[in-house]
Amino acid sequence: MGLDTVVNDIKDEARARAEEIVEGAEAEKEEMLEEAREKAEELKQEARRDAESEADALREQEVSSAKLEARKMKSRKERDLLADLRADVRDELAALDEDREGLTATLLEDGIEELGETEGVVYVAEGDEEMVEELLEDVDGFEVGGTTDVLGGVVVEAADGKVRVDNSFDSVLERVWNDSLREVSARLLGEEE
Repeated sequence: MGLDTVVNDIKDEARARAEEIVEGAEAEKEEMLEEAREKAEELKQEARRDAESEADALREQEVSSAKLEARKMKSRKERDLLADLRADVRDELAALDEDREGLTATLLEDGIEELGETEGVVYVAEGDEEMVEELLEDVDGFEVGGTTDVLGGVVVEAADGKVRVDNSFDSVLERVWNDSLREVSARLLGEEE
């Protein structure tokens, strides 16, 4: 065996060893690439799930916001309808001609009775002074004291001014409105009570 043979054997061994190293490196590289691909796919799937989840949350938030805004709009519309109805009722009371005297007489009698005094002053809507003066002709101790800013009816006050009974159309409307608001809303807005 000569030196050439030994050198060739060493070279062959080195080549074989280099091929083994290269093959091992190639296998390791392929393994690392496969792991990287799997990791990338996992990240991609996770990002997709996160994006879908975020989109669902945003969609739900938008739907909730839209429902809330719709409820607010409905509530505003209902308030506007009720306000319009109340204004219409006030206008009707202010313009009441038929049986205005009969209604005023009843409110006057009830006011005097509720006051529980034998003397007092009655305040009336502008334009109703003469009518109430005629109604008071049969009532001792009470007189018209002037006008007040009401739609109609009367405000009866004790002579000493300490007690007052408001039997104006305004206060009657307020009581009836508050007592009947739920029923009026249900009928006007078509809701079940």
